[in-house]
Amino acid sequence: MKIEFIEKKYKISKKLKEIISEKIGRLDKYFGQDASARVVASEQNKREKLEITIVNKGVLYRGEVESDNMFANIDLALPKIERQIVRQNEKLKAVTKQKVKTMPFEFIEKKPKPLAEVYKKKSFDLDPILVEDAKEMMERLDHEFFIFLNAETGKVNVLYKRKDEKYGLIEVNY
Repeated sequence: MKIEFIEKKYKISKKLKEIISEKIGRLDKYFGQDASARVVASEQNKREKLEITIVNKGVLYRGEVESDNMFANIDLALPKIERQIVRQNEKLKAVTKQKVKTMPFEFIEKKPKPLAEVYKKKSFDLDPILVEDAKEMMERLDHEFFIFLNAETGKVNVLYKRKDEKYGLIEVNY
C-alpha cells in the first residue's frame, strides 16, 4: 500500500512514520496493491490531530482522532478504519448472497435426469390424407399427436393438440 504523509503545523518524526507505516501495513490483508493511504498530522490549540484516509477500488475509509499524544492517535484511528472495512466486506457478502438467492432458475445447477429408454416401437405406412382428416383420426384415437403424409403438400406433418385445446401443425422438410 502506498502511504502519503502530510504535515500541517506538525513535524512527523522518522520513528512516528515507521510506526504509522507498520500499523497501516497490517490492513494490507484487506486490500490489494491498488490501495493508497493518506496520513495528515496537524496541531491545533495544543491538541494533536491525526487523519487517515484509505482509498481502495473507489471505496473510501477514513478515521480522524484528536488527543494530546500523536502515538495514541494511531491506536485510536486504525480500529475505526478496520471496523469500516469489516462492515463494508460484510455488506458485500450480504449483497452477493442476496444475488445468489434471487438468481434466475436456469442458473441453479441441477443434476441431469437420465433419459428414459425406448420401450415401445411402432411402424406404419403413411398414406396421403388432408389435415381435416388427420384431425378426425387423432380425435378418434384420442391421441395428443398424429403423424401423416399431407395430401396437399406431399410432406410429412405432425398434428398436435396444444395446452389451450387448439391444434398445432409441424411440417417436416427432408
